[in-house]
Amino acid sequence: MAAVAGAPLELAARIGVAMTVLQLGIGAVNDVVDAPADAGRKPGKPIPAGLVRPRSARSAAVVLFATGLGLAGTLGLAMLALSAVVVAIGLAYDLRLKGTAWSWLPFAVGIPILPIYGWLGATGGLDPAFLVLVPTAAAAGAALAIGNALVDVERDLAAGRTSVAARLGRRPAAATAAVLLAGVAIAAVGSAALDGVSGSAIGLIAAAGLVPSAAGLTVVPWTPGGGSPIVREWAWRVEAVGLAVLAGAWVRAVLA
Repeated sequence: MAAVAGAPLELAARIGVAMTVLQLGIGAVNDVVDAPADAGRKPGKPIPAGLVRPRSARSAAVVLFATGLGLAGTLGLAMLALSAVVVAIGLAYDLRLKGTAWSWLPFAVGIPILPIYGWLGATGGLDPAFLVLVPTAAAAGAALAIGNALVDVERDLAAGRTSVAARLGRRPAAATAAVLLAGVAIAAVGSAALDGVSGSAIGLIAAAGLVPSAAGLTVVPWTPGGGSPIVREWAWRVEAVGLAVLAGAWVRAVLA
């Protein structure tokens, strides 16, 4: 996003690294919090596998947060403040909202911050197209959160958690995520068409939008393999990558 906004390579790298290490810190805290529930259920994760001690993961999170905030400080006060918001949203999810019916909210708020972070860091402001991008990204974030909850729905139920997927039920949750993903794709194509971008660019956006939408549909329980946790986990990964590609194609067409 920073590169599309015209940031020089060094600036784009600083913006990207700052966000990356902040997300790594959030992920480290997430693994510490999940370690008791993951034991015996997700032996491939670092802490249950004995590869990383919880204390080491906590220390890594502190270092990562300090590094990310320090880098953000070199980008200006606005970026430092936005980085602090990113950390707060991540910790709210890790420590309080994960496994609850509100687990979608940090995703819905946090995902739109990603493009804002890159563009604001590169230009110091935002383009009017963000009036479309932000609510669309919020819907994408909510869909990703539901998909993430579907991956772990059995573990959450066993641990006594009431995730958004457990609260809605697997079938309604999967259908809701699929509808949200389809809505994101439609909004991206429609806004690009209204903006007057080329037909080839619209076709690329439409093709990119089909990927997360199709992945979301594969986890609906009545589809072949839809009940498999492995299918759900891979579908969620495809959704996340597909949405990133869709965002890149849309931004390149509309904002570049």
